[in-house]
Amino acid sequence: MYNYFYIQGGYINILNAIKLFRRTLILIILIISAVPSYSAQRQARDTYEIIIAGGGTGGISAAIQAAKMGRSVLVVEPSTWIGGQATAAGVSTMDDMSRQKSGIYLEFINRIKHYYDTRGKSMGTCYWDSRSVAFEPHIGQEALVGLVNDARKLGTLDFLMSSNIIEVSRNGRVISGVTVQLPDRSKRNYKCSVLIDATEYGDILPLSRTRYRVGNTSSQFTDNNAMIQDITWVAIMHKYSGGIPEYLRPTTPLPGYDLAKRNYESYVTADGFNFRNTYPVALPVNFMTHNSYRGLPDSSNPYSYDADRDNRSYTTKTSVNWGNDYPGTYGWNGKRGLPVSYLENKNLRRQAEHDALIKTLHFIYYVQNELGEDWSVADDEYRNRILPEAAQGLPREWQEIVRRMPVIPYVRESRRIIAKHTLTSHEILQNSLSYRDGQTSHEFRDAIAIGGYILDLHGAASDADMEWEFEERANSAVINRPRGPFQVPMDILIPEDTDGLIAAEKNISATRLSAGALRLQPITMMTGQAAGALAAVAVRDGKLPRQVKALRVQWELLNAGVNLSLCAYSDVPPENPLNKSIQLSNLYGLAEPQEYPHVPSYNIRDYDDPVLAMAIIRGADKGTFGVDTLITNGEADAILRNARKAMNIPGTGNITAGKSHNYISRGDLAKAVYDAFPELKNIRVKGAKLPFKLGKHRNSEYVNALGLLGVLDIYGSREDFRYGSPVTKGEAVDVIIRAMVAVAS
Repeated sequence: MYNYFYIQGGYINILNAIKLFRRTLILIILIISAVPSYSAQRQARDTYEIIIAGGGTGGISAAIQAAKMGRSVLVVEPSTWIGGQATAAGVSTMDDMSRQKSGIYLEFINRIKHYYDTRGKSMGTCYWDSRSVAFEPHIGQEALVGLVNDARKLGTLDFLMSSNIIEVSRNGRVISGVTVQLPDRSKRNYKCSVLIDATEYGDILPLSRTRYRVGNTSSQFTDNNAMIQDITWVAIMHKYSGGIPEYLRPTTPLPGYDLAKRNYESYVTADGFNFRNTYPVALPVNFMTHNSYRGLPDSSNPYSYDADRDNRSYTTKTSVNWGNDYPGTYGWNGKRGLPVSYLENKNLRRQAEHDALIKTLHFIYYVQNELGEDWSVADDEYRNRILPEAAQGLPREWQEIVRRMPVIPYVRESRRIIAKHTLTSHEILQNSLSYRDGQTSHEFRDAIAIGGYILDLHGAASDADMEWEFEERANSAVINRPRGPFQVPMDILIPEDTDGLIAAEKNISATRLSAGALRLQPITMMTGQAAGALAAVAVRDGKLPRQVKALRVQWELLNAGVNLSLCAYSDVPPENPLNKSIQLSNLYGLAEPQEYPHVPSYNIRDYDDPVLAMAIIRGADKGTFGVDTLITNGEADAILRNARKAMNIPGTGNITAGKSHNYISRGDLAKAVYDAFPELKNIRVKGAKLPFKLGKHRNSEYVNALGLLGVLDIYGSREDFRYGSPVTKGEAVDVIIRAMVAVAS
């Protein structure tokens, strides 16, 4: 027998009542624990070292990194959520093909994993593969709030939510501040040393009078009819086993439904295909296959499931992000994609986003009325008191649906800065071939992040849409597809014609096709973290971002747990204290390893490549550095020569003393390093303490000087330095890298 409550003229099953209460409680807790409310924000200071426009994946990572480095940071976010495309836009199925996780992205994923692990739930619920990573948007939001609160313990991190930067102050080439429009429509001015553009559209670029590319044109000669990628207004849908609540079951379709129905019939039908573990996917698919493609864990479901074939039918929550691209197959005036004017014209942007929202609402009606499924928008994710501008004019019954949808659309392409260098798809391919198929290094010396994805454009992918000056065509997406993880270089974050501005999202200096591989959540979180580190170093050192050497930023990122090199060694695991320096040795070409990895190239979207799998089993994906081998004077001299070359220090003579075939000692290495980098003599560190006991050795002068600079930290703080001990290859690289970092300041 069932127990029932009488509520407002109807009956509700007590179990459903408990579920509803639990979902409501989760939302209340989320709201209470979220970033500061606007009323608390009114007390924000007028000057910040760093201001970040946009609290999306790139912006929030930049903010967290900069605050952890002790800087004062203000984030100005137009929506009511942080996390951008991963949370606010509902794209919480991680498009991570790099096989690598590090830095803030790894911290973020680990927090979410802990949440689901403690509840016995899997994160591997999407892409028909249990090795995938997915989460509910509100759980991702909670994880980010936790990371924000941790960062606040080390620096200042304030937020202005539901606010927009409407003006950028610029003195000559240098950015000096912004004007913000607050939620009550009032305006307030803020000063800053560095401004980071992490908006979804690259909206700071025209405000700051920074040159940029948009579509296959530039801001100097903008063609508003050039095309960019589709957008998508995602929905998070949930299966209501007790029947859909009436307020989530609209009775009347919206105008244009007949056209939308024909579109969706080509993607998903009641008797469509199951996923056959091959690409391209046979269409139309059945509803179960559709849901497993972007399947999410479900906190309201007491049971767990993953995306393996036998478990897909148990999925009770999914993200709608497939057949609802806008304009998608509809096209725009006979072309695929959206026109550049979507980014340049705010009125057209509002109209396009309204239509994108309507297209997704059509899908909800299609699922309920054509497929007969008890699915609607999830009632435990979003609860928007204020409807997004795109929902204006909707009938009341549809407004209840929209209140439970993501607060922003998924925008795949934005304006892109023009830097001294523009990253092309061919460069990404070459970089991804590092250490593959018998090749050696094509690594970027100024690498600040590692990602991995295909060259993916949703619409606007014809020859006419590409940038021919960079020798890119439609078939470049296949020819230049990455064959493994690839790096992001620092120089594409810094605009050529503006100082004090850094790009941190989809607005970095890359071709359209390259940007198609750099726009995914893991990569934007990594590049955002790098942008935050770059900004923090610039402020700390009193320099413009373009004056900061990559090595300084890389050292900060490595200390924050970011991986930078594409080459891994079996004798230098991540926990090895020498790992950071040896990664930099790879980038700057300091020391040849004993053996490079021998890993095959592969289709980056194929996790089951048998040749790659066998190479990993054999350990061929890792080389051998020879970290513990003793080195001679001659070998140390070669490493020092390479280091001087990397730092553009002239000179040709021998640096080390003694016979070249004799093993070098610690004391002699200290003298050689001190002699190799003349600038070390001019560096003073306030408050530094000598880590070693003062000695009377002939090299004590050099050991003392380098010890105060932290160059000899690998030897700890032993009382006796042991001047005569032989030096290993790993030790030599670490000492020399630390000297390079000191000189780069």
